[in-house]
Amino acid sequence: MRRIRWQFLILLGGLALVVALLIGRSSGPDVAAPEPVTGGSYAEALVGSLVRLNPVLDSLNSVDRDVDRLIYSGLVRFDDRGLPRPDLAESWAISADATLYTFTLREDARWHDGEPVTSDDVIYTFSKLQDSDYPGPPDLNAFWQDVNIIRLDDYTVQFQLAEPFAPFLDYLAVGLLPDHLLRGVSASDLIDHPFNLEPIGTGPFRFDDFIVEDDSIVGVSLVAFEDYFQGRPFLDRFEFRFYPSEVAAWEAYGQGEVQGLGSISQQLLPEVLASPDLNLHTARLPRVGIVFLNIKHPEKTFFSDKKVRQALLMAVNRQWLVDRALNGQGLVASGPVLPGTWAYADDLKPVPFDRQRAADLLQSAEWELPLGAAPGGAEYVRSKGEETLTFELAYPRGEPYESIARLLVESWAAIGARVELVPVDPQALLEDYLEPRAFQAVLTEIDLTRSPDPDPYPFWHDSQAETGQNYGGFTDRNISIWLERARTIPDLQRRAELYRNFQHRFQDQVPALLLYYPVYNYAIDPQIQGVVMGPLFDRSDRFATVSGWYLRARRPSAAETALPTTATP
Repeated sequence: MRRIRWQFLILLGGLALVVALLIGRSSGPDVAAPEPVTGGSYAEALVGSLVRLNPVLDSLNSVDRDVDRLIYSGLVRFDDRGLPRPDLAESWAISADATLYTFTLREDARWHDGEPVTSDDVIYTFSKLQDSDYPGPPDLNAFWQDVNIIRLDDYTVQFQLAEPFAPFLDYLAVGLLPDHLLRGVSASDLIDHPFNLEPIGTGPFRFDDFIVEDDSIVGVSLVAFEDYFQGRPFLDRFEFRFYPSEVAAWEAYGQGEVQGLGSISQQLLPEVLASPDLNLHTARLPRVGIVFLNIKHPEKTFFSDKKVRQALLMAVNRQWLVDRALNGQGLVASGPVLPGTWAYADDLKPVPFDRQRAADLLQSAEWELPLGAAPGGAEYVRSKGEETLTFELAYPRGEPYESIARLLVESWAAIGARVELVPVDPQALLEDYLEPRAFQAVLTEIDLTRSPDPDPYPFWHDSQAETGQNYGGFTDRNISIWLERARTIPDLQRRAELYRNFQHRFQDQVPALLLYYPVYNYAIDPQIQGVVMGPLFDRSDRFATVSGWYLRARRPSAAETALPTTATP
């Protein structure tokens, strides 16, 4: 009775408050919402250390990428749906055959030292990716070898591709480097160039100084760039502080050193949730938890049977898996294209958990259980002729994969499939198992970081089944044709139609078992207003709206908010 009575009192109090607010609004003048004004500083904790502040060399260090995101700008940026938007480029045009990309730069964009941004900066930046001594990802260097970059005038530059490639805009979001400061510096010389510790960019914040303690860099201080082409940010100063662990970062927040935490692990999440002084923002990461099935395995030929693949997926309660193994920090996967993006099929629903339907599918495919075998017993394994429904599942050592793998084993045992777990060194999984196709089944994640354009071609086109990233060896001519067309035409609407066809066909054929999309948690003090975070293509995307973050606000006066009167003629 006490609980009911308290709820009733709270309800009455809430109703009284609503009535009072309504009376106040009806009897008094409208109160305008506060407007953000410039001023204040913000400090955020990052786990790790800084190496160099150079956008063409930061792919392997998330700390560098976070800082670079505020210092530099690219030709284009991507919104949370993966659609390209102008950044330093004012506009662009794409030829009908998707081989010519012509960009016109903004003429009001300035480097932090006041110099204008020109075509020379574009050419210098991307020519470094073409250099034979480029120290970054080899596949990125190989891609740029086939691109011809032409300066048309001071503010117009053209990229000529050897063949049509619709996802090309993905490669142009990298921050530009200043030609007037680095002309003549080779890609290899960039690694240790002083510029990396005295960066000049075009982003909303400019480099001010390093925070040094005991002769070590423990942070970096940035200040608002007054001439930022999209408008000066509200915050005056933005600091990053570096810590060796999330625990150390959390302690730093408790001591008032920082106002935000750059990442929140599953282990730290309960403490953050219990804190009343932090706002938690959660977003889908660009990764997919997946089980690759070796469809061309010479012994486990049953993987080539669609009914078996469908049954293995239906037998897994993926929401339970997310709740148990990921502590709820994930979304049940519905398809190979990330949800919320322009290419996602909105009418696609996750395959439901249905253990009975899974068992019926296996039965219809003539996979029989031994007479009298009891669920959970050693004999509860299906067979078809001389073949038994048994296989090995390789997975990376460590959490959350250990927990996920055990839950998969339990799920499949319930329908008569026996699975032996094979823990693998995470560093060896790709080279020793996936690339040589030396596996029966593999639990892993597909990482689509920094790839707003979905382009599923590398993973699911039949040409990639032998030596590419189509590790399971799945081939389907319809899917391959759709993926070929979608990467060669620039029309987004037509591409979206092709990708919708692909996603529905994928769900029907089940070439692999899609499990979950992990999520990212970001905590920030509620005093920092204007923070908006959508689905991410990189963790640094949390700063997409950083120019609009603010600490201070003013309330407009009555004169400013008064409605204009109209005289009656």
